[in-house]
Amino acid sequence: MNSPLNEEVQALMEAAHDRVAKALGLTCTGPLAWGFLGVTLGRRAGDRWLRVSRTAKRNVGRKQGEGIVGASLLVPDAVPRPRLYEVHDWTDGEWAFEAEVLDHVTQPIVSPDRADIDHDPGLPDEWWADLRRSLAVLTEAEGVKVTVRDGWIERAFPQFLGVPAPAKVERVTGHGDLHWGNLTATPLCLLDWERWGLVPFGYDAGLLHANSLLVPDVAARIRKEFAPILDTPAGRIGELAALAEMLQAVARGWYPDLAPRLVARAEALTGVRPPVPVHSEVSA
Repeated sequence: MNSPLNEEVQALMEAAHDRVAKALGLTCTGPLAWGFLGVTLGRRAGDRWLRVSRTAKRNVGRKQGEGIVGASLLVPDAVPRPRLYEVHDWTDGEWAFEAEVLDHVTQPIVSPDRADIDHDPGLPDEWWADLRRSLAVLTEAEGVKVTVRDGWIERAFPQFLGVPAPAKVERVTGHGDLHWGNLTATPLCLLDWERWGLVPFGYDAGLLHANSLLVPDVAARIRKEFAPILDTPAGRIGELAALAEMLQAVARGWYPDLAPRLVARAEALTGVRPPVPVHSEVSA
C-alpha cells in the first residue's frame, strides 16, 4: 500500500523530491518514506521533514483552509502535529506537485507500514488520554473541507452496508484519516492532515476502531475510550461511514484479512449482512 505504483512513478517522485530539496537548500538523508501508492514521498532533512505529493495538473492549487497549510493556520496548537515551516509548489508536464517542510518527528509511528494493526502496540493510559483530549480540542477548530461527502454516503451505505443512507449526518471538525499509520507512540503526534475538516460525528473514532478489529483488546479499548461518541445515534452513523469506506477499500482489493471483521462489525451495528464487496462504483 505504502509504495510506488511502478518504476515510472518511483522515478517521477524521486526526481520531484530531489528537485525541491535542491530549490530549498535542503540535504536529505535516510530512507525514503512512501505514501499510498506512491502519491507522496517524504525524507528527513536534518531536523526537518520534506514531503512531496503529486496530483493531476487540472487539480493544481491549494484550497484555502484545507490540507496541511489550512491545519497550520486553523487547528489549535494544543493538537500535537508536525509544525509547518515552508511550502513549495510547481507543475511539470501533466502533474502538479506540492511540497512541505515540516518537523521531523522522532518518536516511532505506531504502524509505519499499514493503516491497521495485527498486534497490541501497548500504548499507556496517558497516550489514550492525550488522544481523547486532542480530538476534543480539534472539534473547536473551524473546519472548511467536507470530508466523507453526503453524496458519497447516499451511494455508499446501500452499496457497501446494505442499508439506506441516513436522513441527516451530524458533522464536527476532525482529522479525517485517523488510522495507526498516522499516529505516533508516546508522545502522541497526529500525522497527515490532508483530509482534515468537517467529518461525520464519530467518524474518526470509528475509523480507528475499524483499523483495530484484528486486535480485539485494542478495539475494545477504543470503544471504551470513545463510548460517549460511539454509543450515540450520531456516532453510530459516523462509525458506519468509516466502515463503508473501509469496505469500499476491500472492494478495491485492500484489507483481505480485515474484511470479515469489517463485515461482522457492520452487521452488528445494522442487523443487516453487508453485500459481498466485489467491486466499487463510488468514490469518496
